[in-house]
Amino acid sequence: MNKKKKKLVSYAKWGYIFLIPFFAVYIVFSLIPLISTFYNSFFENYMVGLMQVGPKFVGFDNYKAILFNGDTLLYLKNTMIMWLMGFIPQILISLLLASWFTDLRLRLKCTGFFKTIIYMPNLIMASAFAMLFYAIFADQGPINNMLNSMGLPTYRFLAEVAGARGLIALMNFLMWFGNTTIILMAAIMGVDPCLFEAARIDGANSRQIFGKITLPLIKPILAYTLITSLIGGIQMFDVPQILTNGNGNPDRTSMTVIMYLNKHLYSKNYGMAGALSVILFIVTAVLSIVVFNYITKDMEAAGIRKAKKKKAKEAK
Repeated sequence: MNKKKKKLVSYAKWGYIFLIPFFAVYIVFSLIPLISTFYNSFFENYMVGLMQVGPKFVGFDNYKAILFNGDTLLYLKNTMIMWLMGFIPQILISLLLASWFTDLRLRLKCTGFFKTIIYMPNLIMASAFAMLFYAIFADQGPINNMLNSMGLPTYRFLAEVAGARGLIALMNFLMWFGNTTIILMAAIMGVDPCLFEAARIDGANSRQIFGKITLPLIKPILAYTLITSLIGGIQMFDVPQILTNGNGNPDRTSMTVIMYLNKHLYSKNYGMAGALSVILFIVTAVLSIVVFNYITKDMEAAGIRKAKKKKAKEAK
């Protein structure tokens, strides 16, 4: 009897077909603007009133003007300070909450409700958040009215360096610590519970379990959180823009590097804006690679140390 040969049907092509919409959107809205930004960064191209100057090829002159301009370093410094002021308490509190919510021994009740509450600020638009804080902490706002009723003088939050930077950092913290908590909870829940049980049987306390087991095993997620937060911090714009009306008051101490970029775009200085965008892209990429490599090498070193200890025990 002749056996009929069954034809193998390949569905691989359908995967590529379904990827076409993504690549089409990416090329039109990301790749082409990115290439255009690199291209414009090498040209003198701006508006003087209604008159267009350029485009004129100037090579790296735009980059030199950005790098040797003290304002760029000042605004980058402001950005990093406000990011750190918000990120450090964010990661610490998120780790604490994530460890509490995933600890079965605590038997916390209504965890779903609390997780929803801490995540809700992430759903609010940053512009709405900034307007709310602007109204609450204004010179005649509810906070100062409460201070005055207690016999304390009015504190001009937006006129003081610590006040303006503190409010911006606080808003970034409130908007993102819930999201970070959920991510870290998923990371901790992915750790094998047997490791925790074995550590408790050996007599380890909660602090030792967290420091010796939990943290080392969730380092890849911590690296992801740090890198994404760093990228978001460098791109900080809407909150300080609205809170300070785009001026970075007081005395430009809350002016971020993206607000500086926006001023070039608003004045239609496309050459300088392109050069600054490329520099920010390079800075972000370098910092992300440094953080990723540092954490990866640390994990590899820890793995090598464990392997050596295991071999030494086996040799004995």
